[in-house]
Amino acid sequence: MSKLVRIGDIVREFGLSASQIRQLTDSGVLPSERSPGGHRVFDPGAVRSALSRMATSAVAEARWAAPSWHREVAIGGLREDAVWRDLATDLQDSLGTAARSIVSYAFTEMLNNALDHSGGTTVHVSAWVGRFESRFEVADDGRGALSHIKEVFGLDDLYDALGELTKGKTTTDPERHTGESIFFTSKAVDIFSLESEGIVWTVDNVRHDQAVGVSDVSRGTRVRWELDPATETSLTDVFAEYTDEDHRFTQTRTTVRLFGYGVRFVSRSEAERLLRGLERFRQVRVDFSGVEEVGQGFVDEVFRVWPSQHPETVVVPVGMQGPVEFMVRRGLPGPLHGRSSEGPPPR
Repeated sequence: MSKLVRIGDIVREFGLSASQIRQLTDSGVLPSERSPGGHRVFDPGAVRSALSRMATSAVAEARWAAPSWHREVAIGGLREDAVWRDLATDLQDSLGTAARSIVSYAFTEMLNNALDHSGGTTVHVSAWVGRFESRFEVADDGRGALSHIKEVFGLDDLYDALGELTKGKTTTDPERHTGESIFFTSKAVDIFSLESEGIVWTVDNVRHDQAVGVSDVSRGTRVRWELDPATETSLTDVFAEYTDEDHRFTQTRTTVRLFGYGVRFVSRSEAERLLRGLERFRQVRVDFSGVEEVGQGFVDEVFRVWPSQHPETVVVPVGMQGPVEFMVRRGLPGPLHGRSSEGPPPR
């Protein structure tokens, strides 16, 4: 847990007024505690997580207004390292060592994506940095990332494109890019969001949750991320979780809930969307968090049919509860029965 702070710190760090914070707290949106002296105190990480779920509200607009650092730059001939040096100079010692490493990686990779893939003319880069809160944004005016992926891979719709993007190793320019940057950035920061053509994908690593919602971004792509400036998360550890002994990106984790509508997955076609392209990995953790029901056809496709066609890839279920766990366990091939869903990856 982060250090508990007073309401004045939340006002300064998160771009909200004291009255807004009190209203959100009284309504149960923001979690808080009481100090021994009776004062209301807050965990900045929990506040960050709660506010990220209000992406289309006036509160969100207030948080992302008036950055402490902003540049509007022409894409043609721009180098992401030059922009980062400009920002890093202004940041000075605002970020701890671990946070600076993560932000350096995320900022240069997200800006490079805009430069190389957007086809736009201008990119806006912004930062908000304080003692307990840091936020960053890269937004371009080009073609949306999701429609570009949909077109290149011949997918059915933008949601299919988003699903592909979340798996890792998805790139529209394989000669120059590995497709890893969005995947690892989304895992390294506290809160990550990507908005394109009316859709927003949010990864909340504070609550270990992901969601897809509605965005007001209709043109271009906007990427935002938030991070505790004093985070102890190691970028090396984030990479290590998904790489093998030769440091290759061979493992991924795909979230079932992002590949359909609602919390029930019963068809083989849903399973096929989930599994498309995952033969590029040696191990795939299929995360059932938030899923309430799965059908026999879905389970059979995920854990018997597809693995039999791609024997070099091991599929491991995680995040199962109740009826979902029963159906998955029932449908697993013999050698996988009883395997711990969060056990160590195979070597």
